[in-house]
Parts: sequence; C-alpha cells; structure tokens
Amino acid sequence: MMGLGCNAAGVTGCRIIDSERERLLAVLTNALVPCNGRFPTLIALSGLFLAGNAGAGRSMITALCVAALLALSLGMSFLATWLLGRTLLRGKASAFVLELPPYRRPQIGRVLVRSLLDRTLFVLGRAAAVAAPAGALLWLLGNVSVGGGSLLTILAGALDPVGLLLGMDGAILLGFLLGLPANEIVLPVILMIYSAAGSLSEPSSAAELGAILSSQGWTVWTAGAVLLFSLFHWPCSTTLWTVKKETGRWKWVFLAALVPTLCGVGCCLLLRLIHALCG
Repeated sequence: MMGLGCNAAGVTGCRIIDSERERLLAVLTNALVPCNGRFPTLIALSGLFLAGNAGAGRSMITALCVAALLALSLGMSFLATWLLGRTLLRGKASAFVLELPPYRRPQIGRVLVRSLLDRTLFVLGRAAAVAAPAGALLWLLGNVSVGGGSLLTILAGALDPVGLLLGMDGAILLGFLLGLPANEIVLPVILMIYSAAGSLSEPSSAAELGAILSSQGWTVWTAGAVLLFSLFHWPCSTTLWTVKKETGRWKWVFLAALVPTLCGVGCCLLLRLIHALCG
C-alpha cells in the first residue's frame, strides 16, 4: 500500500518483515503497484480513450477504469509473489507479528528538524542528482541533429519494430526508457518526440492532448497497451537504487526490474493478440 505513494518508500517499508525470504518477495513485487507518478498517465488516458464520449458519466467511467487497473495490479502482485515463492524464493511461510511501541507525546521541534534533515533535504538532493543528468541527456537528444533529424527521432524510429510488436510505437517505448528517472515525465517525453520539440512541454487541455495522440495514430488499443505498460514496467531509478541499498545485491535489483517488465510485455502481447482476433 505504501507503493501507491512511492515504490521507493514501499521498498523501504519492507524492513519490518522479519523473514528475509518474504522481505525479498515484497521488495521484488512492489513495483507492480502503480506509484503516484504513474497515476496522471493512467487517469488521462483512461478519460480520453476508455471513457470516450460518456457525457456526464465520463468521470465515473474514468474512475472505474482506474480502479480496474489498480485491481489488476494487485492481482498481478499476488500472482508474481506466488510464482516467485514457488521457484526462485522457495521456503516455508512464517508468521508475521508486529509489536506496537508504547505511545509517547511527540516532540514538535525534534519532529520538524528530523523531517527537514532526514526527509525533505535528502529527497531534494536525490532528485537533483538524478534529474540534472537526465534533463541534460534529454536536452541533448532533442537538440542534436544527425542527418536532418534529432537523436530522439532517430532512436524512436529504431525502436519502432519493438514498439509495434507491443501494440505501441517507437516514440512511446523511448518515452518509457527515458522516463527511468521519474515516471511523471513519460507522457511529456512522448509528446516531445511527436512534436519534434527541443524541450518538454504540456498540452493546455485534455482535448488538445487527445488531438495530438489521435493525430499520431493512437486508438483505444494503443491507449490500452500504454496503460498496461505504464502499470507494469521497470521501476524508476530511485526505486532501483533503494532496492540496492536494502538488499545489497545487484541481482535483486535486476530481478526487481525484470519481474514487472515481463508482466508488462506479457500483458501487451496478450492485448495485441486479442486485437488481432477481434479483427
């Protein structure tokens, strides 16, 4: 449940699990639950392509679609945990006992100081350390031209075969790859590639966003594939680094990225098969 706010916080919260095996199971499957950075994409695309022209009931249909996606993510989390618990991390289940500490009156000054130093400044520093190089890379890719096209356009074209296989396109797949530092920038990066702009930009309204995506050939099936891949793909760099700090092994970082990505690829391929069968 902490992963719904931030998967990195969810991974850190797994410290309370005494069993090393079950703690690893929780860490490896935490990213299957969408963090707060993925909700804008889930809500926007659900409203634009799944709710359609439902009129007054559009908000309710959008909410039901997002709730269905959340239910799917929880179900996939349970399934992945069950499979991992019977393959790579076999073992006996243990009892979980949480002992509540005695209640004490909080010390307001200490809480404020600790929150500022241990949380706010740390998170801002970590974000700056990740965001600055990522922003510089994104600017270079969007502004350096080779053969009449930007590096972003060239990379998107190279990824087109894989993207089309998953029911998307190369620009969408590149958006997810460049969105590794933060899930919030995935959709802005996709729009940046489509518009051949040199910087990130946001549409002024949902209608404008829908018009841009539709002009690039998006259909309800494309949106469905993007929704599924947004729900299940590799965690952000902060979460992966937190997994490394909590487990101390790069192999668990690799698995933490591989498990949700395999789920996303599998769901996209299944959706593409259904699309093909529906004609």
